[in-house]
Amino acid sequence: MDFAFNEEQEELRSMARAFLEENSGSEQVRKAMESDLGYDPEVWRQIGAELGWTSVHIPEAYGGLGLGYVELVALMEIMGGSLLCAPFFSSVCLAANALLVAGSEAQKCEYLPGIAAGTTRATLAYTGAGGGWDASSIEVTAVREGDDFVLRGTTMFVVDGHCADLLIVAARSPGSVGSDGVTMFVVPGDSEGLRRNPLPTMDLTRRLAEIEWDGVRLPESAILGEEGAGGPKLSRILDLAVIALAAEQVGGAQRCLDLAVAYAKQREQFGRPIGSFQAIKIGRAHV
Repeated sequence: MDFAFNEEQEELRSMARAFLEENSGSEQVRKAMESDLGYDPEVWRQIGAELGWTSVHIPEAYGGLGLGYVELVALMEIMGGSLLCAPFFSSVCLAANALLVAGSEAQKCEYLPGIAAGTTRATLAYTGAGGGWDASSIEVTAVREGDDFVLRGTTMFVVDGHCADLLIVAARSPGSVGSDGVTMFVVPGDSEGLRRNPLPTMDLTRRLAEIEWDGVRLPESAILGEEGAGGPKLSRILDLAVIALAAEQVGGAQRCLDLAVAYAKQREQFGRPIGSFQAIKIGRAHV
């Protein structure tokens, strides 16, 4: 079995690498990290409107390119190598996947085109104060009041939660535990009772936020999937996110290795490049 990228995928990666070399170098990354948004809006506009990266794995029926997850992974690896500051992972790898996995046809038609075009910044909010990765960490509760649901509680470590136009939140029925009683909702970012608090982080290339749900009232049509049956769907969404995140980390690790090898070839000690020393040769051979 051939696991190599095909010619079209390599072309996509080559184009992405060229764009990011120009727009996500060290100076641009540091500038984005210091900004309030955490990314350059013009670069984000180009990524969505001109390059179409935000639409790569979204089906054509919803405004996407309809390619596949391999193409998404190919892009994530290149982005990781450039430390791209953008709401890409949150919008495409979290929110778009949530809609594709659990959304109704009407919800996909309503929300996916904006994500595909890069005009809708979206994210997934689910984890509580403990920061767990699975449904057991959900602390926000959803209580039915007539035809509506009222959300109360707090979600932590929400990727790009400070600026998301659309949030998909996982909440649970009072008294439920684990993956039981979990319902996901699609929530506009300007909903009454929704408050955002940016979190201080060590890594400013990806912003995190605390989201407070203080009596956010949602209609039944906001349910993503089925009431009380969102646990397995959330697990699938997170599995897909982990794949994308792993690809990004591979790109970052490869960039670190490339920089180390280049340094070893240039740095001289005792009159010769340190890359020629036996210990460094062995280390490179084992990587």
